[in-house]
Amino acid sequence: MKRSNESEMMDAPDQPVALLIDDLRNLRIINAYLGNYRNVLRGLKRLVGVQKKFSLLDVGTGSADIPATIARWARRQRIGAHISGLEPNSVSLGQAAEQTREFPEISLLRADGMTLPFQPHSFDFVLASQLLHHYSEENIVGFLRSWAQVARQAIIVSDLIRHPLAYYGIHLLTRLFTRNVMTRTDGPLSVRRGLTMAEWRQLFRQAGVGSCEVHWAFPFRVLALISLRAST
Repeated sequence: MKRSNESEMMDAPDQPVALLIDDLRNLRIINAYLGNYRNVLRGLKRLVGVQKKFSLLDVGTGSADIPATIARWARRQRIGAHISGLEPNSVSLGQAAEQTREFPEISLLRADGMTLPFQPHSFDFVLASQLLHHYSEENIVGFLRSWAQVARQAIIVSDLIRHPLAYYGIHLLTRLFTRNVMTRTDGPLSVRRGLTMAEWRQLFRQAGVGSCEVHWAFPFRVLALISLRAST
């Protein structure tokens, strides 16, 4: 299956507000039941280790369900967490504000992920969850190099692996559980825009920002932990 360069509906400007809000709700369900929460926490737990506090920037936070998931975990572990969610879309940012009302440890900012409005080494970790598949290979490398300037310890990437089984599986699933045309269109297209494990590894090497652990996670997800401690 060749990688698609077709843009997803949610990336197009001026989409109907109600359609996007419903799509974001569907994405929260997909994240919960298809392992993205588990994948992100798996990587974060490994990196945090015995630390009693950490700071994290979630780039392309959407409706901020990932920051909320991380905040709940940190509270249970009695770990101090400061989490910032970055999102360029005003509708998504409004939904993020609603999702994080009970989490003062989460702050939200409307900004673009390529030109981060932060000083160097502002966060322990930079997280990109379900974000990078939206972009070209060249842009992915550019993102990673930019984020390496902002993170002190590591970059975490949780994203999709392109595979025919993943494509047909999400195609069927979205048609069974929703009538939302954005979710039905973007779900399968996201898989086609994903990369294979070999392609992910190649891009992480090409970025050259630090040592990288790349793991396959069920179902058809990649988890990359890019340590910046040894980077120059």
